[in-house]
Amino acid sequence: MIIKKNIFSAIQPTGKLTIGHYIGVLKNWLYYQNKYNCFFCIADMHALTGIKNKIKIKNNIYDLLSIILAVGINPMNCTIFLQSNIIEHIKLYWLLNCYTYIGELNRMTQFKDKIKNKNKNNNINCGLFNYPILMSSDILLYNTDYVPIGYDQIQHLELTRLIAKRINKIYSKNIFNIPKYILAKNGSKIMSLCNPYKKMSKSDINKNNIIFLLDSSIKIKNKINNALTDSQYPPKILYNKIKKPGISNLLDIFSSIKNISIYKLEKKFINFSYNKFKKELIFELILFLKKIKKNYIFFRKKKNFLKKILLNGKLKARKIAKKNILHIYKNIGINY
Repeated sequence: MIIKKNIFSAIQPTGKLTIGHYIGVLKNWLYYQNKYNCFFCIADMHALTGIKNKIKIKNNIYDLLSIILAVGINPMNCTIFLQSNIIEHIKLYWLLNCYTYIGELNRMTQFKDKIKNKNKNNNINCGLFNYPILMSSDILLYNTDYVPIGYDQIQHLELTRLIAKRINKIYSKNIFNIPKYILAKNGSKIMSLCNPYKKMSKSDINKNNIIFLLDSSIKIKNKINNALTDSQYPPKILYNKIKKPGISNLLDIFSSIKNISIYKLEKKFINFSYNKFKKELIFELILFLKKIKKNYIFFRKKKNFLKKILLNGKLKARKIAKKNILHIYKNIGINY
């Protein structure tokens, strides 16, 4: 009997998801659910660092779960659960705090970027500072073998590995499995439509930079038509993130939703104008998102069904989390 490796991945319920979330996270979940033993977490406690309205978070949780189901994630093939339902995340979080150094958290570049870019009227909360430790708790609690991440999360995963190795060394035991990361493939980092030098973000003030998964056909058409290309003449549909970031970004989107290689797309569109290429992308994107939107509406109406999925996920995740936290506590000499 082949024992599947464990994968842990999480996404925050912080509002409408973008095409970047699908390509960077959910598309990978679709693939992993049949190959690995998957723990897919709706990270509502992480979301509290940015959202304070409990009603909004609750709605976001059901919205996100509906999207997860809409893209084809099957709860029978994986464990989909709500982070706050598993108290062991917090138990392990406190323990890991005691083995993590302030200097290590101070070096986290994402936290430093948030401080640099914060609004003068907004204070930075402690949750943002300690975010990497809760992330470490999420991962280590399930004996995770692999964590799929983008380049911007490598530093956090390395901290997780460092903490786990430190505790194992202190107690001379293999208390924690040391997780490895799976770096997202080409196209996983979708860039802003009008500024392809920065990552697409749902918090962007200019909504023309973002394709949301539930956008209308008219919005999709307008946003793609306004997407930045370049002034090369005659126009060339070529993948080059340095010289042609706009076209490369659109090729990434096209490649990901159609599962066609960049090389084949370059050959297909070799004599196309930018406008003609955009028309093809608009057609395929509308067709692709129309199915997701239809499925989303279907699942979002079934609140009791969504609650049942979260309950089943809670029971499955807690069974493993309780067993593992007892093992961890016993090996460090507390609560056994």
